[in-house]
Amino acid sequence: MILTTTNNIENFKIVDYLGIVTGTAYDSSYTSNGTRMSFKDMFSMSKYYEKYTLGLESIKEKAFQNLKDNATKLGANAVVGIQLDVEPLANSSTLLVSITGTAVKVA
Repeated sequence: MILTTTNNIENFKIVDYLGIVTGTAYDSSYTSNGTRMSFKDMFSMSKYYEKYTLGLESIKEKAFQNLKDNATKLGANAVVGIQLDVEPLANSSTLLVSITGTAVKVA
């Protein structure tokens, strides 16, 4: 599946627009591969940023997988015009990642 932030794909022709698709995922930004950040590591800025980055990447991957699954259900082989939004949920360490684009068939 081709995923792009642009509205067209070089060397491909969009033959059908199938609709808007979204992929969402949420989790703690301090969780990566099922392990949580230790209390001690929260005071080490390098470990804090490393764990936060890995956690965010994991959430983004889940959201992209959901986007691809939803596009596949519509019969798409590409998604164009992708926009990504990351929002912290109030009063928690949870991040919500939402990815939206247009499912298309390309030839």
